[in-house]
Amino acid sequence: MSKHLLVVEDSAPIAKVIESIGRSLGYQVTIASTLSEVRAIFAKKHDFFVATIDYGLPDANDGEAIPYILQHKIPSIVMTGRVDDQTRKKILNLPVIDYITKENSQAYHYLLRVLHYQLTNANVTVLVVDDSLTARNNICLLLKRRNFKVLSADNGARALKVLNDHPEIKMVITDQEMPGMDGIELIQNIRKDHLKNELIIIGISGANRGFQSARFIKNGADDFLRKPFCPEEFYCRIMQNIEKIQYIDEVKLAESKDYLTSLFNRQNFLEQAENIHSNVSTSKYLNVLAIIRIDRFKEINENISHELGDHVIIELAKLLSLHFKKDLMSRFGGAEFGILINGEDEESIEKRIEQLRLAVQKHTTIVKKVEHQFTVSIGSTMMNDDESLQYILKEADRALHQAIEKGGNQCVIKGFIELG
Repeated sequence: MSKHLLVVEDSAPIAKVIESIGRSLGYQVTIASTLSEVRAIFAKKHDFFVATIDYGLPDANDGEAIPYILQHKIPSIVMTGRVDDQTRKKILNLPVIDYITKENSQAYHYLLRVLHYQLTNANVTVLVVDDSLTARNNICLLLKRRNFKVLSADNGARALKVLNDHPEIKMVITDQEMPGMDGIELIQNIRKDHLKNELIIIGISGANRGFQSARFIKNGADDFLRKPFCPEEFYCRIMQNIEKIQYIDEVKLAESKDYLTSLFNRQNFLEQAENIHSNVSTSKYLNVLAIIRIDRFKEINENISHELGDHVIIELAKLLSLHFKKDLMSRFGGAEFGILINGEDEESIEKRIEQLRLAVQKHTTIVKKVEHQFTVSIGSTMMNDDESLQYILKEADRALHQAIEKGGNQCVIKGFIELG
């Protein structure tokens, strides 16, 4: 379900730009050009996920719309053409997400980033470590405004336990001056188990020592903030570091996925299959390894067109995802795919494999308004802990070749009834 964005802006062209940004991110957008219009909207609806508020409106020239919208518990971004220090301080004294000066096109690029992360930050967990309850609560409040999941600890030892209990944590923000284990020691302990491409650490300190930032960085922190910091700088640092770790995650994901189908590649599939195989003896479910190959793919790819070949591969990947939603899938390469099927009994697994073969046989692929059909051959074998994963793969491959030798469009399941 899409989130609702309220755009309060008296300039129609700017309102259209913000509306376009919001819609591009999947928001439903409502526009108001005056405070009176906002009041009329709130009389019917005020469950907005986020709002952008122009500082000066025809009937609210001095930012009066901002506290009015904030009192309705709507996270808000202030948009203003005023760049004077007095206005800036006034805005930052309010519990806003951020404020953006409408100086140039970069302002709208920044707005896009803020609105995007307001949607995605709910998937990011941050651990705040500070022995001061006031300081800890302040940082937690700032993070919650940006929709992060937040955990906290009042010392280094507890922080390590929280980190161990919550492997989903992506960022740690730690104070330096703490009893027992200080921030530097905590970072050193964290970095024993968490690399910089896995976890962001930001150090903070109120000590007036110029070398403190260098100490943090040299001991494994990614960034540093000196207390007291303003929310504006805090959010900029947080956003920059979240973007860095998410970029690294995207690179990792791209390395593990097949570029054409977005299924796992062979290497990643085998790594995960090995983990499943090592626990086969303790699992109450059966696991079957299946290899699927598109019949006569060379003829499709070379005699008809490479475009059709790519399209057939993509269509098969979609069918696999439809029939084996909860199972591990991979494109091994070329026209060959692998699935590790999990089921309660042989009969149910056998039925699902046969249903896939029939679904492919009936499926029509359209390229340049021309209909094409294709079939697959499937070979599979039961996974057990008596044989290695490599041996199981070879058995599934032998079953696949038996299916191909029978003329294709066949299922050969080692230890099961042969279908086709």
